[in-house]
Amino acid sequence: MTPAEDSQASVIAFLENPATHGGNAVERISTHGAHVFLAGASAFKLKRAVKLPFFDFSSPAKRRRMLETELELNKPWAPDIYHEVRPVCASPSGGLQFGGDGQALDWVLVMRRFPQDALLDNIAAAGGLTEAMADDMADMAAAMHRAAPVVRDPITAAFRRAALDNVDALRAANLPADLVARLDRELTFALDAAAAHLDRRAAGGFVRHTHGDLHLGNMALLAGKPTPFDALEFDPALATGDTYYDLAFVLMDLEHRNLRPLANRLLNRYVGLTDDIEGLRALPLFLAVRAAVRAKVAAIAAEQALDAEPKATAREKALSYATLASEYLNPVKPCLVGVGGLSGTGKSALARALAPTVSQSPGAIVLRSDVIRKRQCGATETTRLPKTAYTAAASTSVYAQIFVDARRCLAAGASVIADAVFAAPAERRALEDIATSAAVPFAGVWLDAPLAIRLARVRYRVGDASDADPAVAQAQERYDLTSLTWSLCDAGGTADQTLEQARQLVEIRSLPAKP
Repeated sequence: MTPAEDSQASVIAFLENPATHGGNAVERISTHGAHVFLAGASAFKLKRAVKLPFFDFSSPAKRRRMLETELELNKPWAPDIYHEVRPVCASPSGGLQFGGDGQALDWVLVMRRFPQDALLDNIAAAGGLTEAMADDMADMAAAMHRAAPVVRDPITAAFRRAALDNVDALRAANLPADLVARLDRELTFALDAAAAHLDRRAAGGFVRHTHGDLHLGNMALLAGKPTPFDALEFDPALATGDTYYDLAFVLMDLEHRNLRPLANRLLNRYVGLTDDIEGLRALPLFLAVRAAVRAKVAAIAAEQALDAEPKATAREKALSYATLASEYLNPVKPCLVGVGGLSGTGKSALARALAPTVSQSPGAIVLRSDVIRKRQCGATETTRLPKTAYTAAASTSVYAQIFVDARRCLAAGASVIADAVFAAPAERRALEDIATSAAVPFAGVWLDAPLAIRLARVRYRVGDASDADPAVAQAQERYDLTSLTWSLCDAGGTADQTLEQARQLVEIRSLPAKP
């Protein structure tokens, strides 16, 4: 313990004393930068009196300033968690108390206490993360990024230095030399290739002061919604970056936990909310850097561990993150998949299930006609639209948007699954022409199911973007589908059976698969 930390001994004793908290038992959690005291329904965060290369909490004034910054950054998004910064002062009796007229010896951030099983990383470990939670995380991230202050100062060079510093730390931690050397080469190449794009993103207002540490361990499920907390407060430069770099942390976190389908769903919803397709170009790089950061932290923990078991566990974690970082940097050619079929054949269910398996992580962007139509009408996905939204002109506009967005995604290096009826030969040819123009592989999958099954599916469908009802499904029987050239997939069985068939059909067309 440093002399500065010794000066906090009386404050720590005060905060650990149950009498301070009305007799409630006190649990203390310590990290390298703070002590958190859990008592009753509250939590009290005390910054440790330490000075490290990346932050300086060595004086009460600095600790107070950091706590106030933490409150300011987090309260807008977690008002039920963050309450106030409160002084710990000398009392008239010679002891300590919260507030009062005595000298303030230190400061604490007063927060609402929540159970540890509310943390999303613990929910994920228990297998409890859901698609709805992924949607809510996307909604939250998109809202945070819209509100985050734009930073116009150039940061590409600083991002490059920080990214390569991670590799230096891995090398110093004695991870396998071949893995570190490969990661160094791949990261340097990716940074060089992305430099101009990153500069354009900054000029376009996509570099912002974001959360900075948006992973599952810094989100809690409160009132049924993922709530972010513990935004990076001690260095604005570290919390400043591309909005996709902020999002990349939770995407990488999900994938490292073998939850790629949820990562893909989160990404797709975020893209739909923000229409930020061009930013996808740098996403593999951002994912790699986030994984390298985690690898560095785990490698340092392995070096510092005294016992064999925690040392081995931390080293294995460092290796897994470093390997994942390298995988993100292996370029994979994008591809275009068309999923067509009449209403009730299960196109959207197949597209969502297929997307995480297509191309590089976290998978393909799904362009769904039903969702695009709702967006063009300014309606929520589950709002039922009037018949006027389904005129020939309206449908032409929807397909035109699919084609525009498909080109944008492919140009950004992202694979695409286009999900629409595609009953007209011209619509199918237009999608195929996009793949030809972009020089990417194409697969067209046509789902087919008996009318009775289609009618039953649309009749009982609820909470979905599709407005198709039995009358629509019945009317589609009159479509002329004699010119179909896409691969036929029997969709009359279960969703899993349809997925397995479709995956085989996609492989027949030699679409790239991540090794």
